[in-house]
Amino acid sequence: MASPTVGERPNPAEPDLEVEGLRAWLGPRLATPDAPLTATRMGTATGIGNALFALRLGDQELVLRRPPAVLNHPSASNMVREWRILTALEGTAVPHPTPRALCEDADVVGVPFLVMDRVEGFTPGFALQEPFASDAGLRRELAFAYVDALVDLAAVDWRARGLDGLGKPAGFLERQVCRWLGQLEQYRSRELPELGFLTEWLEANRPENGPIGLMHGDYSPFNVMVAPEPPGRLAAVIDWDTGTIGDPLLDIGHLLARWTDPGEQPVITAGGPPVDYGVTRAELSARYTERSGLDTSALPYYAALALFKLAVILEGTYHREARAGKSESENPMARIVPGLFTAAAEFARGERAL
Repeated sequence: MASPTVGERPNPAEPDLEVEGLRAWLGPRLATPDAPLTATRMGTATGIGNALFALRLGDQELVLRRPPAVLNHPSASNMVREWRILTALEGTAVPHPTPRALCEDADVVGVPFLVMDRVEGFTPGFALQEPFASDAGLRRELAFAYVDALVDLAAVDWRARGLDGLGKPAGFLERQVCRWLGQLEQYRSRELPELGFLTEWLEANRPENGPIGLMHGDYSPFNVMVAPEPPGRLAAVIDWDTGTIGDPLLDIGHLLARWTDPGEQPVITAGGPPVDYGVTRAELSARYTERSGLDTSALPYYAALALFKLAVILEGTYHREARAGKSESENPMARIVPGLFTAAAEFARGERAL
């Protein structure tokens, strides 16, 4: 019998998983009512990101995903939203974890959660595993695979797959600056570079009409899993809790905005130097344009908006860490957030090329 809780507690704000109640709830739903359940925390508990637990239920390898202890905004980490999207993606070309169970009853483990199949692969982030790390051809394949997944996502017939009501596509772009600026003002406590310029520029240069489609909302190499063996391809796109029906060009804008061309300073330096994929933003943009058939002439706008949004979200982390007593030198967001606002302004001014 598994113990009631698992995992170390590096952050006391991040709760452990109540395994016995989970076994009683999950076993019958996956046709294994008497199977033993074990659970192991995945990654490091920070209290900020969604908590993941590797589950073994009998012979099944699964992953449980639940909200973090602290939310930057009440709309974050929506398990029902993520479940709807994963279910809708079944049978499409978009690689994703297979969803298995959704629990909206907080009495089971303390919060709503979802369970999905475990995916074989790794999340690239700031570093690639072998053989990708030493093979330039595989890295190039992988770079284009990031784009191809977004092309497939934008092509999903979201109405036919039951995603009506997931978002409010009408006026999506028009709401963005006001929405994120309103969130920022809830916790802003310092001067931020380029904020005034960005808000004015984004409002004045907003495209008339963007396409409507299913979007991820936070797409980058930190939210995908790469298949461990060649060729360079994605095993899954993960972390769908910010997905919505909106303008899919914001997804490709986010990917390109955080991409580092040769000789550039990266937008975010925490975690080490960026991976050298040997592919420029211009090449990725051309790939997306050719395969999607969408008008991408306003991509600098989407890149600037994506970094503006990300900076606002991470400023919430800065504020929380500052209130907890961390000094500027101890709080990485003290420099990351201003850097994001600065890079967003560079895209707006054409100083970072697409």
